[in-house]
Amino acid sequence: MLILAVYLNFTDAGATYYTGYLAAAKRLNIAGGVGNNMFAPDKEITRQEMLTLLHNALKAIGRLPEGTAGKPLSAFTDADEIAPWAKEAITLLVETGTIGGNESKLSPMGITTRAEMAQVLYKLLSKQ
Repeated sequence: MLILAVYLNFTDAGATYYTGYLAAAKRLNIAGGVGNNMFAPDKEITRQEMLTLLHNALKAIGRLPEGTAGKPLSAFTDADEIAPWAKEAITLLVETGTIGGNESKLSPMGITTRAEMAQVLYKLLSKQ
């Protein structure tokens, strides 16, 4: 049974209040982890990681934002810093106007704040 539990969840998921949530996120392809079947639950999250998780969650429930109210990804001076695995998510969120960056930067490797996440969620919900 332990082998099955490890297979269904990240090996570092532990036995905490969020263990089941991580298993669900993995099962629904919302979270792929950081490699080697690890999630690193205590690690800070970058903006590109947060936005990719958000994109994947919206995709899983069939609620990806639509439209062209935003800017093209090329409008941001640090667009080339976006990891290949995050490019699809960030491109969609930028082009739909869900995220707008800070002046001419997206700061994909920056650590995100709760305030930034609240702003992204507000923009998403106001489009619904």
